[in-house]
Amino acid sequence: MHSISINNSLPEIFVGREDNNSQVWLSDITFEKGINYLISAESGTGKSSLCNYIFGTRKDYTGNILFDDLNINNLTIRQWCEIRKKSISYLPQDLRLFNELTALENILLKNKLTGFKTEKEITDYFEILGIPEKINSQVALLSIGQQQRVAIIRTLCQPCDFFLLDEPVSHLDRRNNQIISELLTNEAKKQGAGIISTSVGNHIFINVDKELKL
Repeated sequence: MHSISINNSLPEIFVGREDNNSQVWLSDITFEKGINYLISAESGTGKSSLCNYIFGTRKDYTGNILFDDLNINNLTIRQWCEIRKKSISYLPQDLRLFNELTALENILLKNKLTGFKTEKEITDYFEILGIPEKINSQVALLSIGQQQRVAIIRTLCQPCDFFLLDEPVSHLDRRNNQIISELLTNEAKKQGAGIISTSVGNHIFINVDKELKL
């Protein structure tokens, strides 16, 4: 996948509003592979909705979303499975971790599907992110900041054309923000992938090529 296009789209719940100052909604925007984007948003402007539309988990929008030249509404279940396995690595705002599993078990659920990272690479991520002692801890017992770091590791455990990140550092301090930004930037460069990150204030420290207001 080389591009994701958002064409004249708008959440259905926003239809009829006249106060749209967005550079994304009701516009023609194309996210290109290899480019880093920051979508700045205020609460309630549809940030998480946009991510869910791109990932195909919600369809309550007007307009069209295209992967290259293909309308995503025409994708089959099999095509979506391949896209989510190989083209888009998504970090949702609610993290979607399994609380009853350990941190490592949550990572391995993804990595067993992709076979993308070695066990050493995964354990090294825990060291780099300062939570090596949490690797076998049940996720429900971790702080929200620790859970966010586990979810970041999971996001790194697959090949992709785009990293789609919904407020990836919202619960992290400046130091961990910097570490995660470097990990994501290095992985994106290695794969030639683009980064699409949203934020309502605590921006990720990646080198942003283009910033858009939602």
